[in-house]
Amino acid sequence: MDKIKVIITNKQKEVKIPTGLRMLIRRCCNAVLTLEEFEGSVSVSVTLVNNAQIRELNRIYRDIDRETDVLSFPMGENGKYDTDPATGAKILGDIVISMPMAVEQADRFGHSLQREVGYLTAHSMLHLLGYDHEDNGLQRIRMREKEEKVMTQLGLPSSSSYVMKDES
Repeated sequence: MDKIKVIITNKQKEVKIPTGLRMLIRRCCNAVLTLEEFEGSVSVSVTLVNNAQIRELNRIYRDIDRETDVLSFPMGENGKYDTDPATGAKILGDIVISMPMAVEQADRFGHSLQREVGYLTAHSMLHLLGYDHEDNGLQRIRMREKEEKVMTQLGLPSSSSYVMKDES
């Protein structure tokens, strides 16, 4: 892999972006591309939004009228990507993360916001590279293994399991 350009835009005000989170997002993108042995320079866009914004995108693009944690908008298909004429970089696509949802899920699963945003970024990057998990089959398992491998490499391993914290 030559060069990775990750453009991060914060379009929400509900959640203060912790110091180092932007660097973590870049490191996650880089780790997935390295794991996948992706060749060439790439460009990825990551947008941080609130629940209302991601709900609207989910409604428009997936016809699902509810908020979600992350959306992926791949620009490529079957390993073919548009190329930025100015830089020659492959344009992988867009990642949209709901920061309030990331905070909620981090609390629910009992881990840090950094781990949650890192996981959502790795998950979405795999989607941009063509992975899918809608069939609940082998590809879902492969995606999960790759996500966890990236999280472990970044020092953010899963805390044994995703057990809901006791609400009592």
